[in-house]
Amino acid sequence: MRPCRQLVAMLFCLVVGGCAGTSPDVTGSGTQLESRQIQTRDYDTLDKQLTMRSVLATLQDLGFTIDNADFTLGTITGSRVYYEDDYKNFSMRMTVTVRDREGKRVSVRANARLNDKAITDPQTYQDFFAALDKAMFLTLQKVD
Repeated sequence: MRPCRQLVAMLFCLVVGGCAGTSPDVTGSGTQLESRQIQTRDYDTLDKQLTMRSVLATLQDLGFTIDNADFTLGTITGSRVYYEDDYKNFSMRMTVTVRDREGKRVSVRANARLNDKAITDPQTYQDFFAALDKAMFLTLQKVD
C-alpha cells in the first residue's frame, strides 16, 4: 500500500472509530524526548529550499490545505478537515519545520494535532515521513 494511502486509511479508521461514541486515542504515551525523536528526521540533501518544496508537495499529496508557508523561517502549516454526513467530525493540523544542520543535512520535524490534542502516535509520523522520503528521493533525482 502506498504511504499516502496508508495515511488516508489510518485517518479513515480514526473517523470510523470516532463514530462509535468515543474519540480516538492519539495522544499515546512517552516522554518529550521520545516524542521529538518520533517527530524528527534528518536528511542528507542539497539544501533547505528543496526540502521545503518536498514537504509542501507531501502535505498537499496527503490532502492537506496549506495554511502558511514561510521559506525563510522554514515552516509550513497545513490543515485537513474530516466530515461525516455534512458535519465536521475532526480537524487535523500539521506544522513542519525544516532546519539546516551541519554539512549538507537538514532536520525535518513534524508536529500534528487532532482538534486540540497533540498526536504522539508514532504511526502518524511514520506515514508522513514515508511519503516525504519518497518525495525527497524524487526531488533529488530530479523526477517530476
